Amino acid sequence: MVDIKAEPFAFAAKPDEIALIVIDMQRDFAELGGFGESLGNDVSRITKIVPHVKRLIEGFRKAGLPVIHTMECHRPDLSDLPPAKRDRGNPLLRIGDEGPMGRILIAGEPGTAILPELAPINDEVVIEKPGKGAFYATDLGDILKRRAITQLVFAGVTTEVCVQTTMREANDRGYECLLAEEATESYFPEFKAAAIAMIRAQGAIVGWTAHVDDILEAIHA
Repeated sequence: MVDIKAEPFAFAAKPDEIALIVIDMQRDFAELGGFGESLGNDVSRITKIVPHVKRLIEGFRKAGLPVIHTMECHRPDLSDLPPAKRDRGNPLLRIGDEGPMGRILIAGEPGTAILPELAPINDEVVIEKPGKGAFYATDLGDILKRRAITQLVFAGVTTEVCVQTTMREANDRGYECLLAEEATESYFPEFKAAAIAMIRAQGAIVGWTAHVDDILEAIHA
């Protein structure tokens, strides 16, 4: 066990039981012309975290620790897309519609793919999730159990939606959750700040937060 400098207090990492989960670092959320920009968002806020996410991924790979990637996407026939989800957002460009990078958030389309700089390698797990949380309608829980993972480090986007939702799901399932602050982002800085405050409030009620350098130093100790 090794302590990672964190808030609200040190995170006691278990090197044999820890994994990195990279949430939804997809082209549609980070690149010009994607779904994120179509909703009026400044995607440069997402692209700026790519170097930090990449360092974290490479650090876990170097340490021989699991890296798990998620992608928010739906079946081509939209059978896993509730109308309540499709009907929100930009009324002129919805999930399943043709966009500049193919059908928006549909499995197998170019825009749904993970950014090339952060792409999975070898046998890294990729979870295709139809919801905001990575446990909903996926086999993530079974995968973690088979690998005896009890602790999760989180990176990705957006902090207040898919990242926080997955952390809360994991917390309720008994996992200890640590958010890498520089490796997560929101289109709205105030939302990221609020999510971080909520996560670590009341003695890490949802989880801990830490800086990428401190996480990397600990896993290579």
